Amino acid sequence: MAQRDYVSRGRAPQKKQNKKTTGKSRKASPASSPVASFPKARLVVVIMLLIGFGYFLWSIKDASDTTPDAPAERAGRTSPDALPELPEEEWEYIKTLPGYEVEVEVKEQEASDKRYLMQCASFRTRAQAEEMKAKIAFQGLEAQIRPSSGDNGEWFRVILGPFDAKRDAERAKHSLRKVNISTCQIWYWNL
Repeated sequence: MAQRDYVSRGRAPQKKQNKKTTGKSRKASPASSPVASFPKARLVVVIMLLIGFGYFLWSIKDASDTTPDAPAERAGRTSPDALPELPEEEWEYIKTLPGYEVEVEVKEQEASDKRYLMQCASFRTRAQAEEMKAKIAFQGLEAQIRPSSGDNGEWFRVILGPFDAKRDAERAKHSLRKVNISTCQIWYWNL
């Protein structure tokens, strides 16, 4: 079966209106006149509800003045002598905690013979490396730029260190992570 081209066919011709129809028959259709389709029954119901709500508000405005005086008198009758005495504290920890000490054995950190460095970035251009070095300097850390050549060209590495302990390198890494520099890696110093 051959496919039909509906786009180039164009629109169907409009049907001509019958001249035999009179004006009365057109007005008789409910869809043609929007005023005739307006529901008068709904309008009457809405007006009745509004009148009923208004009457309800008018009838309750006088009823609110009768009850609020009674609770105010009861509050005025109480005297400070009528309050019960405070109970004695039953807890012993309040007295014992100030003299209590916890002894914790802290091992001294062993001196490591390895030193650490932290590389935060590696760039193709020196200008990008200088920009990263400036961001690191705003955190109070000193970075170095070391050029390195390899099979894929010259790279500029932004490194921090040397750190004597890995804990110091981790501390610097966390301070850089606060300013969204999260690409830093900690390695042994073997340059």
